[in-house]
Formats: sequence, structure tokens, C-alpha cells
Amino acid sequence: MLRTRVLLVGKDGQRDEMKIYHKLVRDKIPEIIQRDGKKPIISIADEKEYRLKLREKLQEEVDEFLDSENVEELADILEVVYALADVEKVTTAELEKIREKKEQERGGFRKRIILENV
Repeated sequence: MLRTRVLLVGKDGQRDEMKIYHKLVRDKIPEIIQRDGKKPIISIADEKEYRLKLREKLQEEVDEFLDSENVEELADILEVVYALADVEKVTTAELEKIREKKEQERGGFRKRIILENV
């Protein structure tokens, strides 16, 4: 979800490119960027922005899974879902109970049923 590229030109004429993302990243990403010798510029989201960025991140991760079908993307989706549940003050155990209740009442998706029309 790259937003913008900015070309920086130093006094010595050396060119460098800065990528501007403005997206939610995992907690250790700034440290990883620093270890790579780069300088991350970060901000901390307030509650409203955090909710918005979590929704954007969920869409990003779903899109990545649909494009790649990589199981690791499913783990990323779960990470975002757990963060969203935390924002809603719901534990992962409570979320699982809700999922189980819905499965008991309405079923899951294991039977691969496609509803064509009613």
C-alpha cells in the first residue's frame, strides 16, 4: 500500500528516495527497518485512527491472501482480527466462543454449500 515516493537531493547532489506509507505496521517493524540501516519516521495512532487503520490493514491482508493464497497471509489476517477484537474489548477466547456458537446455530463452511437461489 505504497502511497508516495519522494526524491531527496542532498547538498552534494546525492539522490535518495523516501517511501511514504502512512499505514499500520507490526510493532517490531521500526526496529527491523533500523537494523537495515534506515530511519523510520513513525507516529502513534489515537483510538479513532487506530480503528480506521486496522480496518485498512484487514482489507490489505485479505487482498494479499486472495492474490497469493499464501497461508502466512491467513496468519496476518488473524493478527488483525485479534487486534480488532482487543479494540472491541473482546478476548480471543470470547471471540472463539462467539464463532463456535454461530457454527453450532448456522453451521460452518466445511460442506461447501453454494446457495444458488431461493
